Amino acid sequence: MKKWESLSIRFKLTSAFLFTLLILFFINLFLYLNVNSMLEQVNEVYQSNSSLNSLSETLETVQNSMTEYLSVKSTDTLDAYYQSCQELNQQLQSLNGNICGNEMLMMERNIRNMTEEYLSVTDEAMQAKRGRNIERYGQKYEEASRKFEYINEWIYSLNNLRFEANTDSYLTLVGALHIFKNFSLVILILAGLANVLLIYMLAKNITGPLTMLAGTANQVAGGRLDVDLVQVQGRDEVAVVTRAFNQMIESIRLNLELTKENMEKEAAMKEKQLMMESHLKDAQLKYLQAQINPHFLFNTLNAGAQLAMMEGAEKTCLFVENMADFFRYNVKKINQEATLQEELELVDSYLYIMNVRFSGEIHFSSRVDPELLRVKVPSMILQPIVENAVSYGIRGIDWEGWILLTAEWEEGRIRISIRDNGVGMSKEKIREVMEGKTPRTDLSRNSTGIGLGNVISRLRLYYNTERVLEIRSEGENRGTEVILYLPDSEMGEGEEHV
Repeated sequence: MKKWESLSIRFKLTSAFLFTLLILFFINLFLYLNVNSMLEQVNEVYQSNSSLNSLSETLETVQNSMTEYLSVKSTDTLDAYYQSCQELNQQLQSLNGNICGNEMLMMERNIRNMTEEYLSVTDEAMQAKRGRNIERYGQKYEEASRKFEYINEWIYSLNNLRFEANTDSYLTLVGALHIFKNFSLVILILAGLANVLLIYMLAKNITGPLTMLAGTANQVAGGRLDVDLVQVQGRDEVAVVTRAFNQMIESIRLNLELTKENMEKEAAMKEKQLMMESHLKDAQLKYLQAQINPHFLFNTLNAGAQLAMMEGAEKTCLFVENMADFFRYNVKKINQEATLQEELELVDSYLYIMNVRFSGEIHFSSRVDPELLRVKVPSMILQPIVENAVSYGIRGIDWEGWILLTAEWEEGRIRISIRDNGVGMSKEKIREVMEGKTPRTDLSRNSTGIGLGNVISRLRLYYNTERVLEIRSEGENRGTEVILYLPDSEMGEGEEHV
């Protein structure tokens, strides 16, 4: 359709004319071929009667040639006999020679057999004549004459049967011709209507935009510049003129607006608006990043004290160091960016603390492209997702729980996957998380207080895009996968947050 609209008016008119001619040509060709086919069927109806009449005439020629030769015994009559016999044999080949249940075909077979016997008797009569055996050729002549009469009777009977059958076929074909005549008339009428509709649509396609353009031009000439622009598609001559007219109207409007507006005031207002939006985003980021649960600190210190009572100071020292690193990172990075390596170290510290508390039930492994370790990302985006996998995914399950973290390049962006083999998430729950409809994090569950909703909000603000996180789960007890899609700020996609 778009190609048609881009064609010139001359080409459209020529194409419509040729298309109409082709339709008429193919319709006439169709009618001619069908009429021709029906006429051939009519000819075939009487062809069988004609062939029987021809067979009867050739048989009579053979009989007359034999009679003349027996009377005169001349070379000419002998030649005429042999020629008529040859022609009769050829005609016999078209008759049925097999046994079947059809009455007319069986009559053809009998006529063929009797005619062959008849020719055998005539040959004997001719040989007896040439041998001057008067008594023998007289007997054979009489026998041949009887067979001749008998064959003619069979041919006459078969001819009558065929004529009756052919009459029924002829009437059927005449009825079919009558129906086809009406059908042809309907086709011609439909073709004519289709051509009229085609011409009407083409004329409307050409003149419609011109009519709208003329009406709009009259309004502009009357001093109205608030008219609607003429909508046009394609690239023909009318479309070019219409687009030029629309551009002229837009230019006039723009010039009028520019003379009425104060450019300095507009620039100041825009600058003030941008500053307000920047301060608002900064405030939102600080607010979202400040949600750290003090209960988590207290519970963790209690766990460290219990461990110190149970075993030596070396493990306690390692536990406290990891705990200190964890909270030092939270305090230090709350308003800053972090590298992906720092985020991974925070995850390691967190999981060490959790394994001390839960006796090493959490199995964690990671595969990270080394080139990504120095990439800058918002702080506290991986640990809350891992914490969510621990608290709501693998805690309390009856099988060995594991968490796998991978980070790699994918189509010019960073793809970070955090996957567990826990209880999984329903589609409804995933939808609620993505839409921010989940309740606030329960701080009594020893959580940091930073949930998935918090991570999603900060990533969307930081990268100024909606598609930053995806949650996948195949159903109950099939695990959960959280995927982060982070634009590479060094490649230009994340520069708006700076």
